[in-house]
Amino acid sequence: MFKLVIPTLLASTALVSAANACETTLRSSDTHPDGYPTVVAVERMGEMLEERSEGRLCIEVFHSAQLGEEKDTIEQTQFGVIDMNRVSLGPFNNIIEETQVPSLPYIFRSVEHMHKVMDGPVGQQILDAFGDHDLVGLAFYDGGSRSFYNSEKPITSMADMEGMKFRVMQSDMFVDMVSALGANATPMPYGEVYSGIQTGVIDGAENNWPSYDSSGHFEVAKYYTMDEHLIVPEVLVMSRTAFDGLSAEDQELVRQAAKDSVPVMRELWAAREAESEAKVREAGVEIVTDIDKTPFIEAMVPVYEKYVTSPVLQQMVQDIQATE
Repeated sequence: MFKLVIPTLLASTALVSAANACETTLRSSDTHPDGYPTVVAVERMGEMLEERSEGRLCIEVFHSAQLGEEKDTIEQTQFGVIDMNRVSLGPFNNIIEETQVPSLPYIFRSVEHMHKVMDGPVGQQILDAFGDHDLVGLAFYDGGSRSFYNSEKPITSMADMEGMKFRVMQSDMFVDMVSALGANATPMPYGEVYSGIQTGVIDGAENNWPSYDSSGHFEVAKYYTMDEHLIVPEVLVMSRTAFDGLSAEDQELVRQAAKDSVPVMRELWAAREAESEAKVREAGVEIVTDIDKTPFIEAMVPVYEKYVTSPVLQQMVQDIQATE
């Protein structure tokens, strides 16, 4: 009995001591699991912050949706219940107009183009927009590029997509995107995609390398076309209440540590993508890389006309397209 209890007490005491070592411990939420690139990046940010603040500031990361799903944690962060939050941009689309633009299909020509945009004036404009919603935008992380995959044939042009059925997320914009490409969009829960492809209910779906791998979809959909129609970044935000509770010096330390965590996250994400790509290639997946995206991009004109309606969004789209 004592042999079991004593180590447990010692471990608990160590955790409490570690948490109490800092004057202020910021609670940060993430829906991704332990070890995921975004989780590790915020943990690294916490290490930088603790060192640079000489122990005044620490970050405790609650991964695996321990504090709730993204919609709930956004509200908790706005109310100051949660100090920091790593969230996909999608849930912000109906809250902050500017976040809709990076969610548009083919808005970015490549991952490198996305990095250039989000690291520049447009990215800062989007981060600043969080200020009107009781949040402080700190940094953008990668969420990967999404491409189409299917069980029928290699897709090398829009003509190949004609009449095919693709699963999409529950999003009007994504349904309209697939329709504009000549295919049929089928919104369905992520967990039903594998059997849907296997039984022929759908021909394929779309996602990034790690998800295509971890879901096992590559086992039933062995054609992957790197059209990169969506390259949507993720965002790290802080509660305005928590941020305002810090001194000006510590606020600057938080902002800088967040920026310095970005290259850490990108390196981890690139490694994870490469690992997944290597795995599916080894499994015999046929991957189409030589594809002319121009017709795909031109097909998005009616989608942009429907969703890019305000002068602010229209200007942002122009600024992104002008970024070399």
